[in-house]
Amino acid sequence: MIEGAVRHRFGDYLSKGEVVIYSVLAILLSITALVPIAGAVRLLWDALVHRTMGVETLRVLDQLLVVLMLVEILHTVRVSIRSHILVTEPFLVVGLIASIRRVLVITLEAATLTKPGAWTTQGASIFRASMVELGLLGLLILILVFCITLLRRHTPKDDENNL
Repeated sequence: MIEGAVRHRFGDYLSKGEVVIYSVLAILLSITALVPIAGAVRLLWDALVHRTMGVETLRVLDQLLVVLMLVEILHTVRVSIRSHILVTEPFLVVGLIASIRRVLVITLEAATLTKPGAWTTQGASIFRASMVELGLLGLLILILVFCITLLRRHTPKDDENNL
């Protein structure tokens, strides 16, 4: 009887400790998400002032995708605090966003490599490696979308409404 009460009390302390850790993590993630938002606003403002919107658009999008990844992780933490269950779908979404972000970065870098007068043998090898990476990222994106689709099809609807 006493042993059961000790286990129950110990479980309550661990649960409260878990909520405190998740809360601190949520606060730190929120602060961390504000930094790229401020950077994106600064980049956007500079692009408007210097009329270089076309050049800075992908950099702003890159910053905003970082924010989106952080918000998805924050959502996962929120769900974990509420339900005490680790949900896998948000991690897949973060992986999908990160993969798409990397595709955009590689595309931007490849665009600068293929400008007239900038083509070198080193640039050609970097370009080939980038194309291989793009192919693998494309495959990874398809796999992640397939996994997310499978999870959504096989997740009971009642669980989604409680989160």
